[in-house]
Amino acid sequence: MIAVTGATGNVGGRLAALLAAAGEQVTALSRRAAELPDGVRHVRADLADPPSMEAALDGADALFLLVAGDDPEAVLDAARSGGVRRVVLLSSQGAGTRPDAYRHPAAFEEAVRRSGLEWTILRPGGFHSNAYAWAEQVRADRRVAAPFGDVGLPTIDPADIAAVAAAVLREDGHAGRTYELTGPGPTTPRERAAAIGAALGEPVRFVEQTRRQAREEMLRFMPEPVVEGTLSILGDPVEAEQQVSPDAERILGRAPRSFADWAARNAAAFK
Repeated sequence: MIAVTGATGNVGGRLAALLAAAGEQVTALSRRAAELPDGVRHVRADLADPPSMEAALDGADALFLLVAGDDPEAVLDAARSGGVRRVVLLSSQGAGTRPDAYRHPAAFEEAVRRSGLEWTILRPGGFHSNAYAWAEQVRADRRVAAPFGDVGLPTIDPADIAAVAAAVLREDGHAGRTYELTGPGPTTPRERAAAIGAALGEPVRFVEQTRRQAREEMLRFMPEPVVEGTLSILGDPVEAEQQVSPDAERILGRAPRSFADWAARNAAAFK
């Protein structure tokens, strides 16, 4: 059995569906109810409350783990107690490029490496789906406001992250590996706004924010160290954060999907 945490999220929900379609026995863990494919068992559990996971993980031999909660050691103890042998951690590129700002995922990575379990770490950069943050303003007046309009980063489709995770969970040969996951090429916020406009069939205007304006907005829902790290990546990325990684294509046997493809498939969210 494969246990999937974050079953209501962009990656976890897709992953559970992919695994079920491949004939795997799947238990989906999340704090709230989730709409899942037939045959997927759902259990309410919270990574911030490791004891709540023990029963859910009983009988699982593999675990897809999000960076959540504050005690990765306790989560991994619960996994071992349930019989888990393999763990795939969804971390963040920032854990490698900016560990001081991304201490939380970096701590999870270290705990996984020390766990004694067979482990694989996935490090995506930005998600295509981060553009959902623009949906309200696009619907209101066909406008996108964002900082650093001409700085390009190779964001990735969450569906491709889920497909990579499904392959890693089901195949041998990935133990002890850390995979950097990117899209097929860098795009700028200005280009992503234009791609949304193309998907809608009408122009979307780009308005460049100052760093200060963006910071004030992000502080409403993100801790300050993460805001500062994220703004540094968005505005002054290091070389590793702008590079296109071959890892997703190697594992999937195809190129990862572009932002334009994601926008076309999700245009309804911006109408």
